[in-house]
Amino acid sequence: MQVLHPRCAALDLGKDVLVSAVRLQEDGNVRRECRTFGMNTNQILTLSSWLLSEGITHVVMEATGSYWKSVWQVLEGQFKLILANPVHIRNLPGRKSDVNDATWMADLLAHGLIRSSFVPPAPIMALRELTRTRKQLGREVARHMQRIQRILDVAGLKITGPISDLLGTSGRAILKGLIGGETDPEKLADLAHPRLHAKRATLVDALRGRLTPHQRSLLRIHLHLIETVEVSIAELDLEIDKAVQPFRELLERLKKVHGFGAINAPALLGEIGVDMSPFKTHRHLISWARLCPRLDQSAGQTHSNRTLKGAEWVKPLLIGAAWAAVKVKDSYPRAQFLRLRVHRGAKKAIVAVAASLLTSVYHMIREGTPYRDLGGQHFTRHDRASAARRLVARLEQLGYHAQITDRAA
Repeated sequence: MQVLHPRCAALDLGKDVLVSAVRLQEDGNVRRECRTFGMNTNQILTLSSWLLSEGITHVVMEATGSYWKSVWQVLEGQFKLILANPVHIRNLPGRKSDVNDATWMADLLAHGLIRSSFVPPAPIMALRELTRTRKQLGREVARHMQRIQRILDVAGLKITGPISDLLGTSGRAILKGLIGGETDPEKLADLAHPRLHAKRATLVDALRGRLTPHQRSLLRIHLHLIETVEVSIAELDLEIDKAVQPFRELLERLKKVHGFGAINAPALLGEIGVDMSPFKTHRHLISWARLCPRLDQSAGQTHSNRTLKGAEWVKPLLIGAAWAAVKVKDSYPRAQFLRLRVHRGAKKAIVAVAASLLTSVYHMIREGTPYRDLGGQHFTRHDRASAARRLVARLEQLGYHAQITDRAA
C-alpha cells in the first residue's frame, strides 16, 4: 500500500498523560518510537519540540472528550493536524493499550486511511463555545421551570393552563405573590397583566390551592436561580454579539432564512463556520450534520436507512429551525413538509426540511448569495400534471365526475 505521509506521528490522549508514536519511513525502512508526556502546557511544548526535531509533518489525534483541544491549540500552525473520529480508528480486539493504539493510528495516517474531522478556526471555535454555553444555560432555565410547575401541581395550583408561560409578566408576578405568602385567589389574579388572554374566573379557580411553607421556599429558590441564570444569558448575548461582528453581513442574510433568528443563526455559524471548503458539496455537509439516511446495504438488501446518531448540537438546532420554518405560510419549507408528511410521516419530513435549510445555508455561505424562497406553490408549478390528476381523483372520491381540458392560450 502506498505511503502518503512518510514522517508522521499519532497521539493517544488521556486526562493526565498522552502517548505519542512516531513513524518515520526512509528508503523502505520504517523506524518507530513511542514516548509518554503529561497533559500540561510545558509537557505539550516538549512534545512539540521532539516532533519538530524528528521532521514530523502530519500529526493525528483521537477526538477524546475535550482533551484534544489543549493539545491542538499548542500544535496548530506547526504541523498538519488531523482529528480522528474514534469510531473510524478502532484497533483489533485484544490489542488495546495506549502504545498499540498510537502505533495503529500512525500506520493508518501514513497510508492516508484516516479522514479528518471538521475543526473550525479559532474565531469560530470561540463563537461555538459561547453559543453552546448559552444553550446549556437555557436548558437550566427550562429545568427549573419544570420543577416550579411540579411544585404548583402538587399544591393544587393549576395555573399552567390559563398562563402558558410561567416566566412571562403575569406568571412571574403571580409566582412572586405566592412566594410572598399571598393566598387569596382574587388578589393573586389581580397581579396578572390586563392583556392576559385567560378569563379572570378561570384564573381565580386555577389559583385555589394550598402551598406549604417549604414549597414557598422551594419556589423562591428556583425563581432566584432562574433570574440568576437569565442575567448570565444576557451577558453571553453581549459576548456573542461581539464575536459575530466580523460575520455581521453573513449573519443578517442568514436571519432571512425561514426558521432562523437572532439566537439560532449565530449558533449555526458557530457549528458549521463561515468557510465551506472543508465540505466538497452540500451533501457532505448534510451527511456531517447527520440529516441524511445511512448507507447500510448487504447482499442487495437495505437493512436500515435511519439517520446516524451524532451531531448532538447542530442536528437539534436545524430540526428546531425546521419546525419554525414550516409554520410560515405560503413558504417552500411548509410545502415540502406537507408534501412529504403524507407518505413519510412527520419525523422524516421535518428532517428533510432541515436538510433543505442547510443546503440553502451552504450555498449562501459558499457563493455569497441571498436567501430566495421558492414559495408554497413550487411543487404545484413543477408538477402540474400530477396535481391535476390528484385533484380529479379527489373530486371523484367525493362523488363528482370531472373532465379537464387545457385552457386556450
